[in-house]
Amino acid sequence: MSTPLPPWRQPCPPGACDCGRESLVEQSAAAQRILLLTRQEEKRLLERLENLKDLEDLQRLQLRMYENLGIRVHVSPGYNEVRTMRGIVIELEALPGLCRKTRQSIPAAIRRGLERNPQVAYRLLDAHDLLRDA
Repeated sequence: MSTPLPPWRQPCPPGACDCGRESLVEQSAAAQRILLLTRQEEKRLLERLENLKDLEDLQRLQLRMYENLGIRVHVSPGYNEVRTMRGIVIELEALPGLCRKTRQSIPAAIRRGLERNPQVAYRLLDAHDLLRDA
């Protein structure tokens, strides 16, 4: 008796996305794990990112996204002075199968989480302070 496969994300409409989902279908299970991010799970993830508790919570979520889905998210202060949350750089590494809308919604959710809880952003800035060891 085999265990049922978890549901995969529904494909995007033709021409609406450049995710390269079709190329993943024949690849290994490790490459296909991004397809486990269904729309329902994506909503849960975005909600979780919008409700950050502290910097450790953000870092834990970054680790979990990488371990479970292969998504690498980098969050750091921008090169210039940071006056608003827009000055914080949030980047996702290129990953085949990651939907275009998801590539936009994850950084937006993190930014909303930082705006709701500015203490997280302050801790992030402190963690990247050039003079912290002086």
